[in-house]
Amino acid sequence: MAAHKNRRSVFLGRLPLPERTFITNALRTETVGGVLLLAAAVAALIWANTPLRDSYTRIRDFHLGPGSLGLHLSVQHWAAEGLLAVFFFVAGIELKRELVAGELRDPKAAILPVVAAVCGMATPALVYFSVVSSGGGSLRGWAVPTATDIAFALAVLAVIGTALPSALRAFLLTLAVVDDLFAILIIAIFFTSGLNFAALGFAVLGLGVFWLLLRKGVRGWYVYVPLAVVIWALMYNSGVHSTIAGVAMGLMLRCVRRTDERRSPGEHIEHLVRPLSAGLAVPLFALFSAGVTISGGALSDIFRKPETLGVVLGLVLGKTIGVFGGTWLAARFTRAELNPDLKWPDVFAVASLSGIGFTVSLLIGELAFGDNPLLGDEIKAAVLVGSLIAAVCAAILLKLRDNKYKKLCADEDRDDDQDGIPDVYAQSDPEYHLRMAAILEAKAAEHRRLAEVASGRTTGDDGPA
Repeated sequence: MAAHKNRRSVFLGRLPLPERTFITNALRTETVGGVLLLAAAVAALIWANTPLRDSYTRIRDFHLGPGSLGLHLSVQHWAAEGLLAVFFFVAGIELKRELVAGELRDPKAAILPVVAAVCGMATPALVYFSVVSSGGGSLRGWAVPTATDIAFALAVLAVIGTALPSALRAFLLTLAVVDDLFAILIIAIFFTSGLNFAALGFAVLGLGVFWLLLRKGVRGWYVYVPLAVVIWALMYNSGVHSTIAGVAMGLMLRCVRRTDERRSPGEHIEHLVRPLSAGLAVPLFALFSAGVTISGGALSDIFRKPETLGVVLGLVLGKTIGVFGGTWLAARFTRAELNPDLKWPDVFAVASLSGIGFTVSLLIGELAFGDNPLLGDEIKAAVLVGSLIAAVCAAILLKLRDNKYKKLCADEDRDDDQDGIPDVYAQSDPEYHLRMAAILEAKAAEHRRLAEVASGRTTGDDGPA
């Protein structure tokens, strides 16, 4: 009993097979979406810094939509308010699943990623506050460097050709999910003004109807999609940021499988909507938000103005120090042992990867400095520069351990008995060892036969020609 009490938990240990399979599939979609996001950001920068810049501005600022419903918005506004609601809907499902079936369902296991995420958001805010306070700048952008963009981070991994072991990938994803939760709370609390209580009340009523239909088992996209659009429009007109509607609806979905289900409703809908979010909604948002004018003078200004310097240092230093420091402290005080296959420099490399902030950082930048377009564009440029520096630092650190990661990934994926289940998950199954024995015996018999053939040829060659 005493030995059991003193047993220490393992941090970044092997994931259960269902969790590993889900994360692998989810991150595969996010990686493709991240590459599209990266391409959209590059396209926006090129478009906004060539002779075609006027057409970019005209399209971005073109207004459309029914004004009578308060929805006569610019294309950029539609992307930030409408398309990102789809992104936050998926984020809500991810959060719900993590809370009921993923890493966050066990309070003991959740401590490390939650503490890491909280420290990874608090430290960049403190860095920004310190830099801006000493330089006499605006404190409104304190939340800009607090968010991690998981899709952009995975795109960086895809571009540099580095594979992470599943435990590190799961840690990064869980970190991003908790990160999104706090970003949602920041948007809801600090960027809500001029509430229209009638619209808010009807939005809450719509959410109640949405929840009731789900509990009654009503099916059909033609029921939920129009209702979701109405809820979103009401939330937008209420003064609360409309992406909160997406999160709320995502959190309502059931994410626990029943015995007769291959996927829970939440997992099924996430599987359908995630490609739309990662492949269309977020890249279009990037296309109409990342187009800022970049010049030598503008780049140098980033490191001279307190607001933009605070964003860069918050992403590059604040996120890395916060995530790594929070993880190390939580592991130390919970007596968690690091997976022996990994080292603390691996955690530091992933922490530096968390400094890549894009989608939510750009959104918060627009909300914080919407009344100052010039400073808003400079903040966007600072997000891009800070994310780029963080990506380069992470790429260097991860490349130093690339061979080790490739070996760990190969060991995790090895399936010598070809039953569709990685061998590391079958070590306690007697049938696995019997299959491997049969396979090895067949190989041994084949090698004996080849040895006899070779021996016969050698004996035959001894005679005269």
